[in-house]
Amino acid sequence: MSDKRRRFGRVRQLPSGRWQARYQGPDDRQHTAPVTFEREKDADQWLAEVETDIRRNDWTNPDAGKIKLRDYAEAWIKERDLAVRTVELYDGLLRNHVGPRIGDVMLADLTPARVRRWRKEMQDDGVGDVTVAKAYRFLRAVLNTASAPEERLLKHNPCTIRGGGQEKSPERPTATLKQVFQAADAIEERYRLMVLLATFGSLRFAEMVGLKRADFSVVHDGERMFCVVQVERQTVQPDSGPLFEDDPKAKSKRPVTLPPFLGEEIEQHLGRFVDDAPEAWVFVGPKGGRPKRNNFWHVWDKARRAAGMPDVHLHDLRHTGNTLAAETGVTLRELMDRMGHSSTRAALIYLHAREERGRSIAAGIEAMVSAEKGTPEQKGHARGTEDPQKQKDRPRGTVRKRSTRRFKEERVTGIEPA
Repeated sequence: MSDKRRRFGRVRQLPSGRWQARYQGPDDRQHTAPVTFEREKDADQWLAEVETDIRRNDWTNPDAGKIKLRDYAEAWIKERDLAVRTVELYDGLLRNHVGPRIGDVMLADLTPARVRRWRKEMQDDGVGDVTVAKAYRFLRAVLNTASAPEERLLKHNPCTIRGGGQEKSPERPTATLKQVFQAADAIEERYRLMVLLATFGSLRFAEMVGLKRADFSVVHDGERMFCVVQVERQTVQPDSGPLFEDDPKAKSKRPVTLPPFLGEEIEQHLGRFVDDAPEAWVFVGPKGGRPKRNNFWHVWDKARRAAGMPDVHLHDLRHTGNTLAAETGVTLRELMDRMGHSSTRAALIYLHAREERGRSIAAGIEAMVSAEKGTPEQKGHARGTEDPQKQKDRPRGTVRKRSTRRFKEERVTGIEPA
């Protein structure tokens, strides 16, 4: 066995014939390469790369990463100021998907190949695409911290899968206006306003449960009167323990201006079901208790089935309201403010839907114009060969008026045109 000194580090040949490399790190401790090398020049090359990392201040202590991923992730969750529901989500992902598969792997031993294999194992075992994406995002966030300059437990984050954290959720259904009002008529009267606020105010369940009488106000715009609801809090229901009030995300604190017709609905609800005190809860059960998701589900299930939409969740009414708002021609910023989102991603989905609806309307107008003119066969010429002067002189007002009325009738009644 030979031991050769270098300008930086040492290389020696082991009895097996392979080569081992060692060096003194910035921490004044001796460190050994995690693998042995078949050739001496390979060991020299490895030492040269380590020396370069030290000079660039890019060196990572290989011993620092000798901590199990499970232990590091548990500490990572506890050390962060996270919302209760987020903590529950991360704990569940760690307990069910990260811990059982790679929780005992040392941080230093996590490689892109090992992460790819972990993700593929989840997919092969039938874990849903949405859960796989959430688990991957959670792991990436944990390892981002481990590889940050202030931690230096990893040189690089091994989560390198392009698009690995993107969710491909199936598009949720929307309700027609006719179905919304049928559900509002079918649900228990004390919850009728909840159906309408979810739809026409784009409010979340937790935001509605957190509403108080004082959160409603009236504003006047000329002869019109609008009711405004101020979203100031949300009621959180943890997996265990009682309900508690929490501040929503910064952008979720917002005023929402409601359509004028809701003013009478709000007045009737406040008069029948809400105490006179400004701090009185707007939604309470028959016995005075606050609505909870697991109990309210049964109430909503009866209403949605009565309205002929058994697959529509209560949260999908918010999706319906966002779609309606987008179709009014709002800007991206206006839609984000109404939805209570700080990211443009969700709002862009609804604006895209508005563009698709615009194409559908244009196609419908085209069909009506064709019917007014007659088919190309009837006219005896191919599409697009009409006399330019006739195109210029063709009256457009009547067609546009008729198509606009038809579109409004469809949105109000929810009935597709014949």
